[in-house]
Amino acid sequence: MSPGLVFTVIAGYFLLLITISYFTSRNADSQTFFTGNRQSPWYLVAFGMIGATLSGITFISVPGEVGNSQFTYFQLVLGFIPGYAFIALVLMPLYYKLNLVSIYGYLEQRFGYYAYKTGAFFFLLSRVIGASLRLFIVAGVLHLAFFKSFGLPFWLTVVVAIVLIWLYTFQGGIKTIVWTDTLQTFLILASLVISILLIKNELNLSLGQLVTTIQDSEFSQVFVWDWQSQRNFFKLFISGAFSAIVMTGLDQDMMQKNLTVKTLEGAQKNMLWFTVVLVFANILFLSLGALLYIYADQIGFQIPDRSDNLFPALAVNQFAVYAGIIFLLGITAAAYSSADSALTALTTSFCVDFLGIGRDRDEVQDAAKARSDKRIRTRVHVMFSVILLIVIMIFNAINEESVVMSVYRIASYTYGPLLGLYAFGLYTNWRVKDRLIPWVAVLSPLVSFVLDTNSEAWFNGFKFGFFILIVNGALTFLGLLLIRNRSHQEQPV
Repeated sequence: MSPGLVFTVIAGYFLLLITISYFTSRNADSQTFFTGNRQSPWYLVAFGMIGATLSGITFISVPGEVGNSQFTYFQLVLGFIPGYAFIALVLMPLYYKLNLVSIYGYLEQRFGYYAYKTGAFFFLLSRVIGASLRLFIVAGVLHLAFFKSFGLPFWLTVVVAIVLIWLYTFQGGIKTIVWTDTLQTFLILASLVISILLIKNELNLSLGQLVTTIQDSEFSQVFVWDWQSQRNFFKLFISGAFSAIVMTGLDQDMMQKNLTVKTLEGAQKNMLWFTVVLVFANILFLSLGALLYIYADQIGFQIPDRSDNLFPALAVNQFAVYAGIIFLLGITAAAYSSADSALTALTTSFCVDFLGIGRDRDEVQDAAKARSDKRIRTRVHVMFSVILLIVIMIFNAINEESVVMSVYRIASYTYGPLLGLYAFGLYTNWRVKDRLIPWVAVLSPLVSFVLDTNSEAWFNGFKFGFFILIVNGALTFLGLLLIRNRSHQEQPV
């Protein structure tokens, strides 16, 4: 594709997003930004969450990772099902009962001030890294397809990518995100289906032959039973369940969307249909991955050193122009559907959890206070935009593995303390020494890292893989048990 065509497609896409932002952000206030005034239709949130969960990482990394690990990623996806069921049946009723703006307000009610700040801090850390990795994906594609043609540096591509997000989210916040996510999810799924059909036609296959070709390929292996392998079924299935809980149910970004739904019943229906579509979409992405490798082999295309680059390289250099446009829209929508909501959630968490803005939903504000809060919120939005830029550049310098693997690996360390805190709060009635909670939350990931790094030598070749998330959470739980206040008990909130 020519740089001019790429620019036209991207400009048209963002013009549409900004138009949506204009209509959804009129008369917006802090509650609109943070909660969408709790007026979002559940089906709209459910559909939009598909795109936010899939993200550019799934769009690019999951098909590319098929060349490294076949279909074994689907073992992790199967674990998502019980994880999302736990969110719908246990966590959502809690959040709606407490009428929370930030879900980490639960930790303050259950444990105290330091637990609350610790939970919010680990979310900020997790989301900054996760959002940066997601933006790294789309920046790489934009750089390859447009900026590189003019000899412009990668950092400038990243700046443009972040500024575009800022333009359509700084006013309407989560209310805008719910609507833009719907458009972006449609583009992601349309691009996925069209890409599969395009390769099917290039390989001269019928739909039946397409399924058979994938099944008979070297990439179709799903299950691994070797207990020492990082891809062992039980490790990935259990890790998938806990990953879903922490990366969705204990994540302000994902829960902020759910909490815009007016009723608990609507939010639970949202989670049910979201789960069904997400599992099916992941099957399609894995199938696309197998087809990309089969197609590349047939035309003699050299596989890139980094598996994440396979899909973009084929789409930009080998696919027909219309298919390249579809890919470009799909990857842009996939990356921005998660990155934009992440930036909004980071702003929300910092404003609510650390600055106290919007914590009281029923607070009546005068005009001066509303203007002051908006100025602060805008500055925080800019601050996190700059932080994302810095982290992306660091990741670009050091990353050597597929981004999807990096996301789950990092999440295993940063979400572990949240897992332990919520498990202890929900399933014990002990009080703890609140001031010591930050120490436990910091030490648990450090000990987990040491165990993970040395597991092969210490445990006869055993590899934790993503299972280290559960170890991390268990260590946090144990640490809280050790600092419990033995003279006081209370029933969990």
